[in-house]
Amino acid sequence: MPNSTLPTLAGLRDAYAARRLTPTQVVTSALARLDSSERPEVWILRIPAADIQARAKSLEALLEAEGDALFERMPLFGVPFAVKDNIDVAGLPTTAACAPFSYTPDVSAFAVQRLFDAGAILIGKTNLDQFATGLVGTRSPYGAVRNAEFPERVSGGSSSGSAVAVALGCVAFSLGTDTAGSGRVPAGFNELVGLKPSLGLVSKRGVVPACRTLDTLSVFAHDVDDAWRVLSVMAAFDPLDSYSRKVPALGLSRGVPRIGVPERLEFYGDAAASDAFDAALEAVSAHLDVSPRSIDFEPLKAVSALLYDGPWVAERRAAIGTFFDTQHDAIDPVVAAVVGKADRFSAVDLFNGQYTLAALKRHAEELFESIDILIVPTTPTHPSIADVQANPVELNSQLGYYTNFVNLLDLCALAVPCARRADGLPAGVTLIAPSGADRRLADLGARIQALFATPDARAAATSIAPLPFQEPTVALAVVGAHLRGQPLNWQLEQAGARFVDATHTSPDYRLYALANTQPLKPGLVRVSDETGAAIAIEVWDMPLRNFGQFVADIPAPLGIGTLQLANGLTVKGFICEPWAVSAGSGAKDITSFGGWLAYLDSAN
Repeated sequence: MPNSTLPTLAGLRDAYAARRLTPTQVVTSALARLDSSERPEVWILRIPAADIQARAKSLEALLEAEGDALFERMPLFGVPFAVKDNIDVAGLPTTAACAPFSYTPDVSAFAVQRLFDAGAILIGKTNLDQFATGLVGTRSPYGAVRNAEFPERVSGGSSSGSAVAVALGCVAFSLGTDTAGSGRVPAGFNELVGLKPSLGLVSKRGVVPACRTLDTLSVFAHDVDDAWRVLSVMAAFDPLDSYSRKVPALGLSRGVPRIGVPERLEFYGDAAASDAFDAALEAVSAHLDVSPRSIDFEPLKAVSALLYDGPWVAERRAAIGTFFDTQHDAIDPVVAAVVGKADRFSAVDLFNGQYTLAALKRHAEELFESIDILIVPTTPTHPSIADVQANPVELNSQLGYYTNFVNLLDLCALAVPCARRADGLPAGVTLIAPSGADRRLADLGARIQALFATPDARAAATSIAPLPFQEPTVALAVVGAHLRGQPLNWQLEQAGARFVDATHTSPDYRLYALANTQPLKPGLVRVSDETGAAIAIEVWDMPLRNFGQFVADIPAPLGIGTLQLANGLTVKGFICEPWAVSAGSGAKDITSFGGWLAYLDSAN
């Protein structure tokens, strides 16, 4: 794999904050790598270098004017990126890899504009399988996009250029789209992370659709944390996108997640791919204490058949519109043949297909009641460009074996690189879970990627924070066993809570180590005299829909009341019934320590 010299997003931010790097230096380096990559087919449009440098200079001026506070407002400050050329950027043509179809939008796609507002720097627009129809990266008049390291092999599609641009180090991340695996297959082939969010989590306004009901934007990056940081910027409800949703986020699973693996695996005779998946699964099982269970994969295969061999192919015809008829000769012949299958299906077929899909969704719901995450090979094999050109439909279909069903079932997915195959080709796994489980995938994916990373990368691994909330929340103060690193903190993570601040109560509380509690817990009591003190606490933000269950699980003598903070604000928080700290209760007054963690430290 060509070694990218671009730091991670966290590394870039640290370097900018320390003034060791400037955006101008970073984009100059990125442009140099782009010029030396000898992969012109990756790009459909490159932003002029002068415009990129001007954007970098404008960011530097903002940093000088606002100081480090700018990094909070612009979490992607100075980060170079690329977008697939079926995604609108104001003032630039959108071709969908078909020049006669091209148009120039006045407004950037909603998600792209959020990246601009966050300080990211666009380098260019990337090549794709025309009209995002394909998983190979060869169906484009702008050229077949070659694999980043093995140019005789396919790069994967349809987001081919976006993946290779990241793999070559020309950009820190890129946007693709994903309908049937286009955000995952190219990641697997180019040793990248491919993050496919829950449907509706990211607005697709300003994207040329492949299948409007199934599409989502996706993220390519070198590690899970980078992809997650990008998603955290883009994930926002867009009222102007009829398919945008406020997706209820699922919290982390307690302890080790329950993992499922297909009972029968398909690799189309590719022994190296099979061995690589077995090795990855063995490493995950051994080092993460996971015990995968076999699941019946046949119903998921049946879902996949609906996408291209069923009436959903008609949605691709609808997306292209009258252009398919009026300028048919401008369409790639393989793409035209795939989309042309829409003529075989009627409205009756569509309704019957929906009934079949509804029945298969019931199976998926039952499946994910018994497991938390499904783990599959990202792809079953890795063909050459020559082989795909000789057999374009069948080999393309093979690549979707583990991807095609995901969006039809409203699932989220994350492709993660693992150890390479015996022949040196990249290999990886894809994690799949129900809608809203994006953070569960990112948390496990980061741990899996760390197993196969360098020691420095393992040391730099960070925790995956919840996405910004798009629902009502409640601020909750915790004082003891629910603090970060303490034995009951998992209950907050399970409830999808986000850490907000480490602070103190107002100076009129007393803290006690309660007797006969397991795990050990403190009791916080407010006093009316002047014998109190400020007690260290943490404030977390919790989805209101999960608050009731959290409160119901709290055992006596603890409960939830209203706490006053040192800044005068009040929040909900842990309190203790007075009888549990009265004389003879066995409780120990530990107020003098100023907090539960300080008391625990003193006892060690």
